[in-house]
Amino acid sequence: MQLTLEIPDHCLSALQDIENLSKQLKLYGALLMFQSGQLSRGAACEFADVDIYTFLAACKRYQISVTNIDADSIEADVLRFERHHPA
Repeated sequence: MQLTLEIPDHCLSALQDIENLSKQLKLYGALLMFQSGQLSRGAACEFADVDIYTFLAACKRYQISVTNIDADSIEADVLRFERHHPA
């Protein structure tokens, strides 16, 4: 699925790397939805299109706790990983 955002030109005038901005916005959105409980850790990684190590490093950078995860979320993460990385 593709999502289009309208951002005022004056907000982007200092930015020259739009591709990098797109990646950052995806990561920030994933971090916020993970922090608010809307996405599991695995789903947030998929949303941001990053590996778990990159996501956990971003959580650390922005002081987002990753330890308050219930068993269902961990199980969903494991199943999602197994689907995307079959043995």
